[in-house]
Amino acid sequence: MELLLVILIGVLYAAGIYLMFRRSLVRLLLGLILLGNGANLLIFLMGDIAKGKPPIIEVGASVFTDVYADPVPQALILTAIVISFGLQSFAIILLKRVYLLTGSDDLDTLNTHDKDI
Repeated sequence: MELLLVILIGVLYAAGIYLMFRRSLVRLLLGLILLGNGANLLIFLMGDIAKGKPPIIEVGASVFTDVYADPVPQALILTAIVISFGLQSFAIILLKRVYLLTGSDDLDTLNTHDKDI
């Protein structure tokens, strides 16, 4: 299972970086989404895939004695999902605005300065 996730993470990172090197803003956004999903899977994999009990110490005990599920990677992934959703929604609105102003999503046709100067 872990080997399959490692391969999937590699494919997501490779496809994301490949798409980010394209000239289209839509492909740039799709590459960013793939990179975010690859990072979430990486955090999930680093948290160890093991079934366990919730990390609650029983009454009278001072340390964990059983295998327990680590909640920190899960909390980090949830936070990353929320942040990436906000970033994606902002990027989609920005991409729509750029397309309405310029009529193209090609990065080479976008100008940041006036030609008259």
